[in-house]
Amino acid sequence: MLNVCLLGTGGMMPLPNRWLTSLLIKYNGRMLLIDCGEGTQIPLKMVKWGFKSIDAILFTHYHADHIAGLPGLLLTIGNAGRKEPLTLMGPPGIKKAVEGLTVISPELPYELTLIELSDLESTKTLLSNIEIKSIPVDHTLPCLSYSIELKRQGEFDVERAKELSIPVSYWNSLQKGMNITFEGKIVSPQMVIGETRKGIKVSYCTDTRPTEGLIEFIKDSDLFICEGMYGNEDDLCKAEQKKHMMFSEAGLLAKQGSVKELWLTHYSPSLTKPEEYIEPVRTIFKNTIAGSDLLIKSIKYTD
Repeated sequence: MLNVCLLGTGGMMPLPNRWLTSLLIKYNGRMLLIDCGEGTQIPLKMVKWGFKSIDAILFTHYHADHIAGLPGLLLTIGNAGRKEPLTLMGPPGIKKAVEGLTVISPELPYELTLIELSDLESTKTLLSNIEIKSIPVDHTLPCLSYSIELKRQGEFDVERAKELSIPVSYWNSLQKGMNITFEGKIVSPQMVIGETRKGIKVSYCTDTRPTEGLIEFIKDSDLFICEGMYGNEDDLCKAEQKKHMMFSEAGLLAKQGSVKELWLTHYSPSLTKPEEYIEPVRTIFKNTIAGSDLLIKSIKYTD
């Protein structure tokens, strides 16, 4: 099971009733954070999932509303007792951005590991069974969209294990992907584990125009979280100029990518009531939700 919390839904600046866009993902007690604009610590505190177990912070890009909250958060994570290295990941330029911001948080009780993702699609595995993929998108400076996939191995074939006369005491090791030696023979997990089953996929896309590559990238996501900077179709020219996305464009991506559910986020400060524009999007993609701060969902395996 994967737990997802949309910490905030605002673009450009935090508002009294809307925090900046950020996503928190929890699996097996460990967490990933995507984007960290100013004030992100406040909804993090409100959701009560803690700070110490954040193992990686992923940045879509280095505009202030997506990274300016980093120094304070790093200090808070340190105050929570973290000693293990913390991974920071993002598009080219992460070293310069982090060095500049951490001038005001120079003494941390843990190391920072910086990973700069290439201009091509990249894949990283940071937590057990969690695969992080990124793809460049179309914004006013280098920007990435992410997908987080919880991989799931096939079922253990008890009958096959019995046919091979493998003692039950070895089954757990095989299920964990380890080779075992039994009666002078090496038995690999592939010999008793079935085909890989469908896992869980969450995709996150903000600050971009729609791109053809996104359709395949988000394909079959259980949850697609996508910016909807503007809801009124009269703002299309503005979206094109500033490299942002309309509600309707997010809905079309969700439909073309065959996702299960769409959450809209990253609203313009002038968009005070996003729910007023949601029904036209649902004519494009029915299972669309106007994201709200601290919206939480637990995603379970489908079989």
